[in-house]
Amino acid sequence: MVWSGSWVAERLGVELVGDAELRELLGLALRRNPKRAHLLVSHVLGKHVPQYPSVVYGAGFQLGRRVRELLGEAGSRHAVVLGYAETATGLGHAVADGLGTAPYLHSTRRPVAGVARAGGFEESHSHATSHLLLPEDPDLLTGDATASYPADPAAADSADAVLVLVDDEFSTGNTVLNTIRALHERYPRNRYVIVALADMRSPADRGRLAEFAAEIGARVDLVARNAGTVRLPDGVLEKGQALVAAEEAAQDLAQSAGAAAPQTASGAPRPCTRVDLRWPAGVPDGGRHGFTPEHRATLEAALPAMADRVAAELDDTARRVLVLGFEELMYAPLRLGTALEDRLDAEVRYSTTTRSPVLAVDDPGYAIRTRLVFPAHDDPADGPGARYAYNVAGAGFDAVVAVVDSTADTPELHAPDGLLARLAPHTAQVLLAVVPSYIPADAIPAMSGPSTASVPSTASVPSPSPDRQEEPRMLPEPLRGPAFSSYAPDEVGWLLQDLSDTELEAPTEEREEAIQSGGAHYAESLPVEYQPSDQYQDLFKAALDLSAARIARAVGAVTETVLAERGPRPVLVSLARAGTPVGVLMRRWARHRHGVDLSHYAVSIVRGRGIDANALRWLAAHHNPADVVFVDGWTGKGAITRELAAAIAEFEETDGTEGFNPEIAVLADPGGCVRTYGTREDFLIPSACLNSTVSGLISRTVLRSDLVGPDDFHGAKFYRELAGSDVSGHFLDTVADRFGEVAEAVDADAKELLTADRAPTWEGWAAVERISEEYGIHDVNLVKPGVGETTRVLLRRVPWKILAKRGAGADLEHIRLLAEQRGVPVEEVDDLPYTCVGLIHPKYTRGATGADGKAVESK
Repeated sequence: MVWSGSWVAERLGVELVGDAELRELLGLALRRNPKRAHLLVSHVLGKHVPQYPSVVYGAGFQLGRRVRELLGEAGSRHAVVLGYAETATGLGHAVADGLGTAPYLHSTRRPVAGVARAGGFEESHSHATSHLLLPEDPDLLTGDATASYPADPAAADSADAVLVLVDDEFSTGNTVLNTIRALHERYPRNRYVIVALADMRSPADRGRLAEFAAEIGARVDLVARNAGTVRLPDGVLEKGQALVAAEEAAQDLAQSAGAAAPQTASGAPRPCTRVDLRWPAGVPDGGRHGFTPEHRATLEAALPAMADRVAAELDDTARRVLVLGFEELMYAPLRLGTALEDRLDAEVRYSTTTRSPVLAVDDPGYAIRTRLVFPAHDDPADGPGARYAYNVAGAGFDAVVAVVDSTADTPELHAPDGLLARLAPHTAQVLLAVVPSYIPADAIPAMSGPSTASVPSTASVPSPSPDRQEEPRMLPEPLRGPAFSSYAPDEVGWLLQDLSDTELEAPTEEREEAIQSGGAHYAESLPVEYQPSDQYQDLFKAALDLSAARIARAVGAVTETVLAERGPRPVLVSLARAGTPVGVLMRRWARHRHGVDLSHYAVSIVRGRGIDANALRWLAAHHNPADVVFVDGWTGKGAITRELAAAIAEFEETDGTEGFNPEIAVLADPGGCVRTYGTREDFLIPSACLNSTVSGLISRTVLRSDLVGPDDFHGAKFYRELAGSDVSGHFLDTVADRFGEVAEAVDADAKELLTADRAPTWEGWAAVERISEEYGIHDVNLVKPGVGETTRVLLRRVPWKILAKRGAGADLEHIRLLAEQRGVPVEEVDDLPYTCVGLIHPKYTRGATGADGKAVESK
């Protein structure tokens, strides 16, 4: 037998290492995905590879039995099972069946009007990342609901209800651990069990589970059918992307030459035949809103008759039959398939369609041999797009039973390029079985018709109601440490997507040339992270010791001003990443001085592109926009202040959401650009001295069209590998330790600020315009005023020269050291409203020479 991962392994050097059965369980394929090029293809999941339904169901059921043995009878009675969309919805349901008495819920990417969200989360490596949790019973995730499944007069406390989380594979563990952390904050409990077909964590990730359990104070167990890991060589993502592009180009060329005509079954395709399943009333189509043991018992009793109705419509000559499910609808077609296995002499297989694009290569050593492409047919919330059925074309099926829910029984399904038409050339018979989409009784129906329980589809090709409500955008929950950033999870929630697995760094000189030539925006790549020398690190620590009290006083002053003017419980929203340490410190001050825990999130804003609109939508959905206070570290010339004001105005006009106040609260406002600040002195804030290692190990934010879609948050990277150099916590703790000694001074500062005229003067902007003209630069974006901005120039850009205020002392020691290391002259000047100003090399190209700029004069 040829292993179905050998094609990828041979070309990319990918290794699958693990127990003896692992290669029988998993193959390899490639996909066009900027975050992870390879795809582990399971042979027992029932998603990409048609498999016997009994094998697929048995794999999940046996895992459920193992969980039951782990928990014991008492623990099993109080367990709740949560499966992940889209690939593990059926697997999770089978695990719940194996447990026996556990209610089941799966995440979903389909919003349902009128159903309140109980949570959500992000899956960083997936093609479609956002997950929603939409239980009909609001107590399901608290554990309280398990007391009635079945009725138990001696029900345990909700903290004793075990949450069982099921995914097809456990790789980095980020998705599952982020889910547990988010749910634990809302519904704390004592125990979690993670279940997967394959535990594929790297050795580096295996220790994280115990650390995570200790962090949240709960027991976390792992149950997996098989264990192993994938060894990836350096550069595999880029090599994989190049290989996908080359294969797709070759296939397109062959198809245009007529060499890729589809294989067809003998005989002319027959029209699609609709089968009335007579789905039992009140039984959900799956676990999107919850599925109880009572539902399970009703479905089990009805399965034989439903299978008989399908069998009666099959041709007598059908020897190979495929039951084809639909995206998240995996359990209903799976159980229909197991029932058909018991009733037919024919070979029955099962798989489902998917939204995930995968390269198909017709080679026995490749897991995805063929693919059918057709348009989405359930009016998805993220808009129209392609959908796929793998390993169906050319597989020799005599009949295909397509199973969809009534929401997906649309004109697009029946269109000339729809799924049913795509199936027809590859089989002699297509049957269509429609399961009524379950709508919770108290929800507003998304389609016209009855609003209770299951709503059957009565028309052959139903049309959406003109009154259908617009479905809300699916937005994930914030990322939190330690899975994303080195900050504690309660310090900040990052409204970003994790791009840690994507190569984004470019040499400083290449970035500068691309930015100044107009060939790229600065937010489309990242600078290589500056690794400070021992001398520079010593300078940072010394500067922190000298300025900690000064910073603490400014933190206290700005926080007291915000609390006095914006209400007792403002929502802090820091502009990532320079604003984030300040936001954390403001949150700590509020807790230290007033005993209140303020919500704090970090969002991305990009000069010339605006603020992340999806982050604003998330904030508006979870908080009153009027409570949001934007936070940054300092002002330079005020570019971001103006950017934010324009972005908020545009957002309110286009999105219809009002109430956000575009004013920024900053620690230091030397440019006179804002009215809420701790001080207007231009002094050294040590967090400006470093990059990610003082900002939770997070990169600056990224906005690039191939990585950030219209419904995605902007991205950033978590530099876990720099943990040994991380001083983020040290910076926060050192400043917070000085809160007590500056309390009286803060009271005086706050009293003065609240009565002072704090209107912006824009003095800094005028100075920048003057300097830009005096030095022949003619571009204010290349003039970076203030200690913080000058530090950034030296760390991230190609500096031309540094202007230092004559007589400036300790605040510039790190500037002088960085300038010396980079060979940049420091020019002392008078009449400078800032302590220093950094000038970026004007008209930079890699051929530019001379610090005097003669080789790069404006033409």
